[in-house]
Amino acid sequence: MIADFFLRSLGHLGSLSELLGLSHYMEIMNLYTDLKFTPPTSDENIKVTDTTFNKVPVRLYVPKKKSNKLRRAVIFIHGGGWCIGSPAMKGYDRLSRWTVERLNAIVVSVDYRLAPKHHFPVPFEDSYAVVKFFLQKEVLIEYGVDPNRICIAGDSAGGNLAAAVTQQLQDDAEVDIRPKIQALIYPALQPLDLDTPSYRDNGHMPILSKSLMVRFWSEYFTSDKSLFNAMSSNSLKLTESSQLFPFLYWPALLPEKMKKTHTYSHSLQSRMSEFAKKYPGILDPRAAPLLVDDAKLSRLPQTYILTCMYDVLRDDGVIYAQRLRKAGVEVTHDQYDTFHGVMMFVAFPTDLSIGHTMTDRYLKWLNEKL
Repeated sequence: MIADFFLRSLGHLGSLSELLGLSHYMEIMNLYTDLKFTPPTSDENIKVTDTTFNKVPVRLYVPKKKSNKLRRAVIFIHGGGWCIGSPAMKGYDRLSRWTVERLNAIVVSVDYRLAPKHHFPVPFEDSYAVVKFFLQKEVLIEYGVDPNRICIAGDSAGGNLAAAVTQQLQDDAEVDIRPKIQALIYPALQPLDLDTPSYRDNGHMPILSKSLMVRFWSEYFTSDKSLFNAMSSNSLKLTESSQLFPFLYWPALLPEKMKKTHTYSHSLQSRMSEFAKKYPGILDPRAAPLLVDDAKLSRLPQTYILTCMYDVLRDDGVIYAQRLRKAGVEVTHDQYDTFHGVMMFVAFPTDLSIGHTMTDRYLKWLNEKL
């Protein structure tokens, strides 16, 4: 609640600053990123360096202990609504260190360029550039990585990027090595229906409110406030005549216990064509991984998805898990009775943070499957 109070206060300050023409809303929100900054500090077990892969900044974590066999590797993409965040934040730094320690793995944490200075597809392209660079045989040999034991992971907006990158790799003829598994932690997977049951029920929950998520989505594509307003009113919803409609139609994709008494609204007139012409990214699977057919999903690797019951993004992850299973992909889906972002609060004592429980489960799955 303290963290939520701080973030909401930054949001109010950002809105005021933007109204007065002093700075952009996200510049103020990024003060949270600066506050949580941790320098690249090596210790007796891990060498930590800030470097670049394919001209994109990354924070690299390499075990110091010698290994007589090839290591595993995890490429992690941080969250923050594509607008804030960094691998150098304390929570991400600690998660990377724990991953190295538990798996004896190399961790590549991607520091992609952020919106609104860099709109879609720049964050995706930066993430993809890092992954494609690292998957080269000569790079894997340099770092002693087993090409058959690589994971792509990410949380929130990073989960979006991880899912999109993993999909894109399936069609890249230049890539010979592909990840063995993907891990998506409360991922954001579509910007077209922001009126699912989880958005309705959890719009005012801590850390990530509906209004903030709408702001993140709209800023990812443009700073044009008309898109924010359209997303806020859910007037980008796909019509039943769209070939993409079945991919997002939650009444057919969510379990009964999550639908509760909610009914699907057909009342709003869609302005999809208007905004799709102006900002085609909103229909691009690289921004909305749920907008791909089952044939493409069937080629994806074994997947871990973590969702939170009291999170606006819950239904995105649940729908993706359902669709992946239907396509024949082996999926492990864990859901916790908490709110968005909790896994990053690993700085708190174990007995005070469910984030430790979630992190332990995530790392255990990686250790078993990678």
